[in-house]
Amino acid sequence: MGKLILRRDAKEDETVIAMLAASLRRDISFGVLLPDQKLKIQYLRSLYGGSNHSMRETLRILSSEGLVEATSQRGFRVTSATEEDVRDILMVRSEIEKLALGLAVDDGDIAWEGRVIAAHHALRKAEDRVIQDADDLTALEWDEACRGFSHALIDACGSPRLIDLQRKLFNQSRRFRLALLRERRLNFELRRVGQQRIVDAVLARDREAAISALLDDIKSELKSDT
Repeated sequence: MGKLILRRDAKEDETVIAMLAASLRRDISFGVLLPDQKLKIQYLRSLYGGSNHSMRETLRILSSEGLVEATSQRGFRVTSATEEDVRDILMVRSEIEKLALGLAVDDGDIAWEGRVIAAHHALRKAEDRVIQDADDLTALEWDEACRGFSHALIDACGSPRLIDLQRKLFNQSRRFRLALLRERRLNFELRRVGQQRIVDAVLARDREAAISALLDDIKSELKSDT
């Protein structure tokens, strides 16, 4: 009987940690928690709830994702967000996604093509909404649609490690992408043209064209054209 209770408590704890991680991840992305801000356990608990253990475990998870850093005083802070940081993140993202997309184009089946088309359609709809009204909810939905499209492109690569690395790097780049959105520095028309290029090349199984279009799309997150 005791073992069953322990299992239930452990599962409940995992659920709390997942919810806390999602909340902190969102607030780091939206700049509610600022770059280099110290993250004190008690302060975070007053905002988000949870126990000392669950909050510390949450920060450990976000640290493994690159959103939080452990300090020399055994505390935590939000990872910095300089132009050098975004360039480094996008450089590594480019290498990971280039490799993964090439493998997916080589090995993906018709079901994968369908997932890419569906994710692209969802992204177009989300962009229509965010262009009309870029409030926090539509911005979050748009960013999730961006993540969904990016993931769909590589989910047939056959490498769980590449997929996991892409997910972490994509999450690290969220706050830069959302900052461009808030500042109205994204050229959605050019983004749509680029995304369509990716989809067309994927469906044509044109490996080089797909990779070229993907790299151009990632590089667009460094630009501030309107």
